[in-house]
Amino acid sequence: MESATKLLFVSAILRLAFFSFGLYQDKYMEVKYTDVDYMVFTDASRFLYSGRSPYLRETYRYTPLLSVLLLPNNFLSPNFGKFLFMATDLIVGYLIIKILAKYGNLTALKRNILASIWLLNPVVITISSRGNSESLLIALIMMAIYFLLVVRNYYLSGFFLGLSIHFKIYPFIYLTSILFYLTGQRHQIYNLINEKSIKFSVSCIVTFFTLTSIMYYYFGYEFLYESYIYHLVRVDHRHNFSIYNLSLYFNSSIQNKDFFNKVESVAFIPQLLISFFIIPLKLSKIDLISTFFVQTFVFVTFNKVITSQYFVWFLCFLPFYLRDFQKNTKSFLYLALWILTQGIWLSFAYKLEFLGISTFYPGLFFSSCSFFIANVLLIGDCIDHIRSKDLHITPDSEKKNN
Repeated sequence: MESATKLLFVSAILRLAFFSFGLYQDKYMEVKYTDVDYMVFTDASRFLYSGRSPYLRETYRYTPLLSVLLLPNNFLSPNFGKFLFMATDLIVGYLIIKILAKYGNLTALKRNILASIWLLNPVVITISSRGNSESLLIALIMMAIYFLLVVRNYYLSGFFLGLSIHFKIYPFIYLTSILFYLTGQRHQIYNLINEKSIKFSVSCIVTFFTLTSIMYYYFGYEFLYESYIYHLVRVDHRHNFSIYNLSLYFNSSIQNKDFFNKVESVAFIPQLLISFFIIPLKLSKIDLISTFFVQTFVFVTFNKVITSQYFVWFLCFLPFYLRDFQKNTKSFLYLALWILTQGIWLSFAYKLEFLGISTFYPGLFFSSCSFFIANVLLIGDCIDHIRSKDLHITPDSEKKNN
């Protein structure tokens, strides 16, 4: 545990160092370090602090609860939110260590090495220290996993997952995996209704609908639209790795589109079919957290909008996927292809954004397609790895293994 404490201490120092450099960059450099979303959060909390709606801030697409958490930005420090996000970032790392400890075949050293994938990751550190709120959401998800697998308190697990779904809707994809997992039997879907699943489901549903009802009472339809509905019809082709990028770009200029031309409204169909149903059905009984990893990877890959910050959605599960990973050439080749295609996309995006050169077609289009293919190959490899495990994990058998 002492080594874990040292790891967390070093991780905290790194985040403070990144934050301090960010203050310098914001003051003296043309390109600012602080995430533009943090400005949106701060402005929204300022409106709320003055007794008005946070949605008076244009582009605020989040639950008012986030504005409530950032109210101290207005009377303590404008950087309070960054410290909050960095703190939840560290909490995620701590929970990763605690959850990894339930696997008895892992030494303390290996647990810390795996946790370092999150805690010492410069991408993760940068995202939270710039003022992005993703770490807060991921901390809620990890709390749900911790209470599900370690503490085995299904009410609290459901509470935290319901809270995370309220913050950002995508964590609902984990519901099917958890319910399949809690059946305690392989391939017996009729056993979905049991004491554990009822406790978890009731807690999750009540938490989500209670919070959502409260927010709707105070902020009306505007809350529902900006927090949830907007993301179903969102048309955003800027900084977007998605294979739908070019289609969204063209559709954004078309008026009175019919249903079949609204790609932003139907793109979620294959995305949800695979991530919400097929993956959980096939993998959740083998390795639950690795299933979360693949689900999230699929959800991001098939999403109509993909930005770099979305990668942390599945990065938090990577330590669990890698805990028993067997090195092989194919996996490293697919990973190299994933990095290469992402780099190619970024080169075309740089020419478009900073040099003013139109690279939508063929540059960005084919690089988006290549990146999508690389993602699919990597996902397929991950699925093969999980299915190759000689495991039959149920809540009861896991308890015996500890």
